[in-house]
Amino acid sequence: MPTVTTNGIQMYYEEQGSGEPLICIMGVTAPGGVWEAHAAEWSKHFRCILGDNRGVGLSDKPAGPYTTAMMADDYAGLMDALGIDSARVVGCSLGSVVAQQLALRHPGKVKGLILMCTWARQDRYGLTTWEHMMKCKAAFRPEDFMQYVHMLIFTKPWFDNDDCWKGIVEGNAAAATNPAPQPVHAMEAQAAAAMSHNTLGQLQDIHCPTLVIGGKNDIFTPRWMGEEVAAGIPGAELHLYDDAGHAFHWECLADFNPRSTAWLLAH
Repeated sequence: MPTVTTNGIQMYYEEQGSGEPLICIMGVTAPGGVWEAHAAEWSKHFRCILGDNRGVGLSDKPAGPYTTAMMADDYAGLMDALGIDSARVVGCSLGSVVAQQLALRHPGKVKGLILMCTWARQDRYGLTTWEHMMKCKAAFRPEDFMQYVHMLIFTKPWFDNDDCWKGIVEGNAAAATNPAPQPVHAMEAQAAAAMSHNTLGQLQDIHCPTLVIGGKNDIFTPRWMGEEVAAGIPGAELHLYDDAGHAFHWECLADFNPRSTAWLLAH
């Protein structure tokens, strides 16, 4: 089982492909394996490093709260342990704000950024959503919590599609038998990192090529959040999908995979 010691924890990671390194940082509650459908494409061109964030999967789950700066330092240590001086970085949701911090705290390590469903700060609506999510994690059965997450991240067209709906139902059921479920304290610690993240006054200090990408109908991280990040990072590109939400990278997989690959190859 590949693990490294970084920033006081044992961190699990997987690798796919070869070539220049691509660090893939997943969002709240999700292990690195959730990148599978995207890494299948990226690994044709890059050495994809899929880490389990602090607090989830097979990585250590210490008591919180965590911060995005702390989690960025986890990845900086992972890169050092793997002998990676610099890499392209893709981050999704919580992973995207960790990626922001990695670029701010360790600028020499980041050659380019794709920030998916990202934010620079939370507002009252966002903070309330995170607080409710923590309460649901503590009170719900795993399959019911997964159902709530699906309601946050997917939009109506996904639910209306028979094959996609079947995937939701199967995903909810699978949560009940997850062999490595995320403990409540670890989800709360990750949520604390998401809620306390505020880089609005620092975005101008990110100077690597950056693509901000998301869905126009995202109710978890609304489009204004991505627009604010793109406006704050010098030269950042912005792409928002129509009729897509927080899980736009699944809802628009046929476009996202080639679009993101082309951008990574160009930067």
